[in-house]
Amino acid sequence: MFQKILIANRGEIALRVLRACRELGITTVAVHSEADTEAKYVKLADESVCIGPAASAASYLNVPAIISAAEVTDAEAIHPGYGFLSENADFAERVESSGFVFIGPRPETIRLMGDKVSAKDAMRAAGVPVVPGSEGALTDDPKETVKTARAIGYPVIVKAAGGGGGRGMRVVHTEAALLNAVNTTRSEALAAFGNDSVYLEKFLENPRHIEIQVLADAQRNAIHLWERDCSMQRRHQKILEEAPAPGIPERIIARVGERCAEACKRINYRGAGTFEFLFENGEFYFIEMNTRIQVEHPVTEQFTGIDLVREQIRIAAGEKLDYRQRDIPRNGHAIECRINAEDPFKFTPSPGRITAYHPPGGPGIRVDSHVYQGYTVPPHYDSMIAKVIAYGANREQALRRMRTALSEMIVEGIKTNIPLHQELLQDARFIAGGTSIHYLEQRMAGKK
Repeated sequence: MFQKILIANRGEIALRVLRACRELGITTVAVHSEADTEAKYVKLADESVCIGPAASAASYLNVPAIISAAEVTDAEAIHPGYGFLSENADFAERVESSGFVFIGPRPETIRLMGDKVSAKDAMRAAGVPVVPGSEGALTDDPKETVKTARAIGYPVIVKAAGGGGGRGMRVVHTEAALLNAVNTTRSEALAAFGNDSVYLEKFLENPRHIEIQVLADAQRNAIHLWERDCSMQRRHQKILEEAPAPGIPERIIARVGERCAEACKRINYRGAGTFEFLFENGEFYFIEMNTRIQVEHPVTEQFTGIDLVREQIRIAAGEKLDYRQRDIPRNGHAIECRINAEDPFKFTPSPGRITAYHPPGGPGIRVDSHVYQGYTVPPHYDSMIAKVIAYGANREQALRRMRTALSEMIVEGIKTNIPLHQELLQDARFIAGGTSIHYLEQRMAGKK
């Protein structure tokens, strides 16, 4: 096992990794920007290194600074968390070539799954169901593009091969709009991702977003840890997640989960990962794989009782999985609400000083947060300040506990989206379960 790990991230995930290290008896190094000097995880880490000014490009995305911090502190491994450099194959390669262990997949695996075209090809070869679409990236021949779209059937969605996080995609309903949409997406993809490759997929009208959590070790053992329903979204950004997915039979989940585990073996995957699917009319369609820990990983941890971050670290240290597929339980129900520093209905960011802070508690309640009373939420980063997770024997109990938790939670001095979550938890359609990825935006549009 490692003696010292550098945590190359910030916010609640930095604190989450730090806690896992403490449990394993590992010394921690927190890197931070000048804006995060007073952050909780910086104060709690055994060592800390300032790696640059507030701007992410000069700090949390500054690869030479992170490598240097690992060198001067004699760290053995680097945990990238999520976001920032967590799915950057070049960073993973630089970490390993510098003599450190990257706590995540191998660089070649990140590249394979980071390109949406090669990822779909790999999943298709592994027997994982994919969304009907173009065979690889579109060519420069407009006639071929039109022919491909006709074969798929409208509406279609144009996607950037290197895209992610809801960026680099455009829905096309008619042939007349197709070529302009393709060209525009190409230009945007080149500017945003340095890769102008795009592809076409069938646009599903009212799908749900279901994802399968996996773990795989370096000895080619792989398991799935069941599913999460992440359909409550705005502009492709998740707001609320839960496990299990309401209304989907366990046998269907088990079947697709087994295929995901087998795919991990085929691509020689290592670490934690998530297969993301669209689910419509009883069918799963693979859309992408996230080669890192997810924001919503606590949902699976509460649902299965397995510490995913601990397993990430163990796997990176060369240890075998502690679990076989038959050992993975499916107990109760878990729900996570992402608490963001933003206007609850306009969604405008609300950075600033937290003048009062009181997290909720009680049976089945977990709060992952790096903030405290007097903490100043900086304007430079993602607006998430906490995750509230409610666990119950069933979905009804989890919902009741979450409603109670949010009613107890106090965050003053800034705006948060707690009122939005409170509305959703009383929404009849959400309570019934099974809403599509478009439901929240349709609901918000109806309120205008």
